[in-house]
Amino acid sequence: MKILKCIIVFLFCMVYSLSAQTPAELKAWLPATEGWTISDKVEVFSPENLFDRINGAAPLYLENNFREMTQMEYTKGDDYISIQAYRHASPEDAFGMYASERSSELTFFPIGGEAQGDDSGIFFFAGNIYVKMWSSAQENVSETMRAIAAHLAGNIDATVGYPPVVNAFPKEDMIPHTETYVTANYIGHTFLNMVYTAKYKIDNKTFQAFVVDAKSADGAKDILNKYFTFTKQPLDFVEGNLIIKDRYNGDIPAVWKGQYIIGVFSENGDKIAGVDIILGKIAGAL
Repeated sequence: MKILKCIIVFLFCMVYSLSAQTPAELKAWLPATEGWTISDKVEVFSPENLFDRINGAAPLYLENNFREMTQMEYTKGDDYISIQAYRHASPEDAFGMYASERSSELTFFPIGGEAQGDDSGIFFFAGNIYVKMWSSAQENVSETMRAIAAHLAGNIDATVGYPPVVNAFPKEDMIPHTETYVTANYIGHTFLNMVYTAKYKIDNKTFQAFVVDAKSADGAKDILNKYFTFTKQPLDFVEGNLIIKDRYNGDIPAVWKGQYIIGVFSENGDKIAGVDIILGKIAGAL
């Protein structure tokens, strides 16, 4: 119930944030920065020509429901700070794109929903926008970029955070900064879409907890029908605890609760102690 209330608030904020993200508005939200000039040049890319700017990375953005990219720039002599603001179909998609490019080598910052960066760049998500920022300057301008990022994120969505479903994952034993959102084809199945995940480590065994948001109980049942047909298991399942015998991914302990399918997946096929407790905590929070 707590998650449901959060989702209602999240959807209200999402509708608001989706209404104000034109290239002109994004440029207007850039703060004045001492010593730097906001360039008049603004480039806009669509799904049809994104490849022209980011080459082979474009398919991953399209998979995360990319809609438009606005490229802006600050200049200071020959130096520049480049900003690419990627607008996606939903905040979940923007978060998913950000999460897919996380790096354990970067430092995390409380900017937008989450930010990561180093001395040469910073990346964050806010609303349905994923922002990448970097500089050509030889001097360290990381503080300047973080200030720009914080200002821009606040204008895009001042209340942004992780998608509400992500908050259902218990923090105990979770590997920090491993929460993700997979738009399609989770663990190789075309019927597993809109999946939230987080990685855990217990007794030196690493595994993923996941939540499929089917939007309705009937939607969840339809997904499970397809999954159990694939695994050649009986279709007489009911809400509650399940074991999905996936011949490619091993036995997957799961819980069906209303619109949600909650499960635990180990790439190594490990038996994980305390799985029922983790599944119960997630189900209880949804």
